[in-house]
Amino acid sequence: MNIPANKKVIKESFTRDGYAVIRGFLNRAQVENASQQVSHFIDNVLSQLDASEAMFEDRENPETLKQIPNLSAHSPFFQEMLSSDRFVDLAELLLDGQVAPVGIQWFDKAPGASQATPAHQDGFFFMLQPNEAVTMWLALDDVDDANGCLRYVPGSHRTGLRNHGRTDVVGFSQAITDYDTNDREREVAIHAEPGDLLVHHSLTIHTAGANTSSNRHRRALQMVYYAEHAKQDKEQYQAYEELLKNELVENGKL
Repeated sequence: MNIPANKKVIKESFTRDGYAVIRGFLNRAQVENASQQVSHFIDNVLSQLDASEAMFEDRENPETLKQIPNLSAHSPFFQEMLSSDRFVDLAELLLDGQVAPVGIQWFDKAPGASQATPAHQDGFFFMLQPNEAVTMWLALDDVDDANGCLRYVPGSHRTGLRNHGRTDVVGFSQAITDYDTNDREREVAIHAEPGDLLVHHSLTIHTAGANTSSNRHRRALQMVYYAEHAKQDKEQYQAYEELLKNELVENGKL
């Protein structure tokens, strides 16, 4: 398999905690290449697409570009990355079987122009039965508490899907409604360097702070893989996507 040599440790961490951290999954040259491909896409492709293909903290300010939700759908480079053995083999290890690649997103928390990411479970948005999927989060910048590192609640993938409710945070329309002190006390902050890969189960609770640094971005690529036997309620999913798009348009976010 085309995955790191410490695959046993990775698998054990993922099974026990609902997440695992793989240091140096990509080398610096590979990270730089991916970052350049993102920049090329933003400069040369994004403006030709529908407004829904980009999310901003403030649409009047291009510097606040926050999310490109369907990057791999419009980029051969990122579509190839998504389906590459290096990532697919890892997903299959973590989910104990064949997987279906879903897509790659790009995220940024710009300095001084970002909101905190509310506590949530990706599985709420996936709408799968059974809810078995893995999200891979690849750091493109140095990430720590100051610029909004990810925070996981260990073991939360074993307690099912929590109740979620509407938020006003762009890109994270739903958050856990009963997230409490006990959850916060269990959070584990994960610092990362460019090329580090964080992987988590679709039911693992996670959150992230705002970028409070003065001049440091927090850019990342996010890849999603569903277990091949997991089936999505497509009608419900499409209805939710349409509702969300309409709300973003009404609020001037699209």
